[in-house]
Amino acid sequence: MQKSKTLKGLLTVSVVAAMFSTAAVQAQTPTSGAASQTAANTKLSSGDEKAVKDMAQADINEVAAGKIALSKAKSSEVKAFAQQMVDDHGGALTKVQTVAEQKGVTLPTEPDAKHKAMAAKLEKVSGAAFDKMYMENAGTKDHKMVLSKLESDAKKIKDPDVKALADAHTPVVEQHLKAAQKMAM
Repeated sequence: MQKSKTLKGLLTVSVVAAMFSTAAVQAQTPTSGAASQTAANTKLSSGDEKAVKDMAQADINEVAAGKIALSKAKSSEVKAFAQQMVDDHGGALTKVQTVAEQKGVTLPTEPDAKHKAMAAKLEKVSGAAFDKMYMENAGTKDHKMVLSKLESDAKKIKDPDVKALADAHTPVVEQHLKAAQKMAM
């Protein structure tokens, strides 16, 4: 009997939560179908398209390296950093994919050649040497490079959705870079 009441309570809470989340989505959806269709069909400038692709590539690279580090890192601190990279850049990638889909931009789906080569090097080392190489490359060098690209791209971005993505990425990348620099091995 107690399980039945608990189950009914959970179902009730789930239904109420679903109703609120549906209402929130509807409240955020433009009422004019033509307005949302126009926004979705707006062709991005080549610079804006490049910025979207750059953000996606950076996120893909960080998630891939983070996954390697989760399985190979010796230090719990490095593993925690890697988990944060997978979580933060995975979430950011989802947002980039949403905007790209709306704007008709085809994104990369795997790490670029430079990061595939780095992954191959990371696979060959272990222990403290792995931790040091991962933090130097994925932690510090990549985040410096990405931050520089974001700041450069942000000055030229014209599309408000792409600008919002870059503006959301920047403080996260800055925080990651600071964390990586503090952990310098």
